[in-house]
Amino acid sequence: MAASTEDDFEFNTQDYYSLLNVRKEATVEELKASYRRLCMLYHPDKHRDPELKRQAEQLFNQVHQAYEVLSDAHSRAIYDIFGNKGLEVEGWEVVERKRTPVEIREEYERLQREKEERRLQQRTNPKGTISVGVDATDLFDRYDDDFEEMPGGGFPHIEINRMHISQSIEAPLTNTDTAMLSGSLSTHNGSGGGNINVTVRRVTSAKGWGEVEFGAGDTLGPLIGLKVFRNITPRCFLTAQCGVQFSPRGLRPSCSLMTARHLDQNTMGYLQWRWGPNSAMTTSLVRDTKSSHFTLALQLGVPHSYLMMSYQYKFQDEDQTKVKGSVKTGWFGTVVEYGAERKISRHSVLSATVSIGVPQGVTLKIKLSRASQTYLFPVHLTDQLLPSAVFYATVGPLLAYVAVHRLIIIPYTKAQKEQELELQRKSSATDIAKKKQEAETAVLLMQESVRRIIEAEESKMGLIILNGWYGKFVSDTSQKQEKAKVIDVTVPLQCLVKDSKLILTEASKAGLPGFYDPCVGEEKSLKLLYQFRGVMHQVISADTEPLRIPKQSHRTESES
Repeated sequence: MAASTEDDFEFNTQDYYSLLNVRKEATVEELKASYRRLCMLYHPDKHRDPELKRQAEQLFNQVHQAYEVLSDAHSRAIYDIFGNKGLEVEGWEVVERKRTPVEIREEYERLQREKEERRLQQRTNPKGTISVGVDATDLFDRYDDDFEEMPGGGFPHIEINRMHISQSIEAPLTNTDTAMLSGSLSTHNGSGGGNINVTVRRVTSAKGWGEVEFGAGDTLGPLIGLKVFRNITPRCFLTAQCGVQFSPRGLRPSCSLMTARHLDQNTMGYLQWRWGPNSAMTTSLVRDTKSSHFTLALQLGVPHSYLMMSYQYKFQDEDQTKVKGSVKTGWFGTVVEYGAERKISRHSVLSATVSIGVPQGVTLKIKLSRASQTYLFPVHLTDQLLPSAVFYATVGPLLAYVAVHRLIIIPYTKAQKEQELELQRKSSATDIAKKKQEAETAVLLMQESVRRIIEAEESKMGLIILNGWYGKFVSDTSQKQEKAKVIDVTVPLQCLVKDSKLILTEASKAGLPGFYDPCVGEEKSLKLLYQFRGVMHQVISADTEPLRIPKQSHRTESES
């Protein structure tokens, strides 16, 4: 299972609907009415005491922020799906405002991925690849007669016969110019080489960019190249590239041209022409959907021509499991590959692929991608088509993954989640204390308004809140625990009375002015005792249950 350090529950999220005491379907007019009323209550200019003025300004800003979000249709749609956390994601300002909830969710996930990648990659955007080739043909192609004559011949000989390391970094020069530095080192059977490249890219417009490349190596010599990208139409783009290699054998020019077009929402068509040491013409069709990825490619060229088809199925699970298979045939022979890929942590993806070819033999390819770093381990098992090699290449990685997953990944993930829960508990205790202080401040600011409301209601024998309690109510034998989990909300409720009516929406009452959550994560209810037309009534309501008092039965009883 993929490790998930991002908690779905976010305590310190202000419920804007509850703060304004409006329905989630509230109209703009209802939002304005509630906003104006709360502004009159919390306006800093109404308070002369410096401390009360400061506290009123904080509450006034909270109300203003809630109104700003809910009165804007685009921000309100994002808030309804993701809450405050969604509004904090960078990039919404460039997103088309007329989006469905599904499109908003997909866009949010994309922006979150980009934000996380930016945090990991920082400003230099480092990318790297390490490849270690292993020759394990001695496991299956050994000849027992020869090994019996050699010392230690009873043990198969496994060696690393090739390695490749490449790394690149980027450095933004201006808003439109970026410099990139890359290098690589390779070795194969004791001989190797390396090269270094410097590339400068300029974004010329919203439709295209161009880059110049300079390179040098110990075997091929200096290189000068030019590459241009251009969007021809909204559904079609073109890439052109040319270069000159100054090799010991003379100049080696090369050129390539590729055009691509969106055939439909999920399908791309590519056509590429290359001229140079490996001249070829390639056409391919790529279809990528939520559940699958399909590629069909045909190449005609020197020295290789081939036909390739691949298919990948994407499981809709949290580990983003994928299974894939491909077949490729040409002048070099035929290669069949199959494998699987799975996310093992938030930033790590592990894949294994078995390659069976004629005359290439059997190879197991292990790949680990960690953020922008890639680690490759191709293990060549045999030069022949041996069923035993195919069997062990298929079953071996599966057994190793199950063992590592159960013995290492699951315990690590569990320990990581426990640490996060402990940090969340500590953070929640701090947040509860902060919310309690804000509620007490709000109650102080309400005193004058509540006094006027009570005088007005008493003059017409209207609605008077005698007692109001909010929280988790327990049995009478646990009075001590009950006091610790219930708060007095008499003043905040009376402050919400208008025209002898108290109307509360289905939103959690913890977000109402003067309220806070005294028992996070537990079931809560509201109990109040009120007087209407000189008659006392008691009401108990669930936390997310809409409430309207006086109830019709109480109104009739009072009138009779």
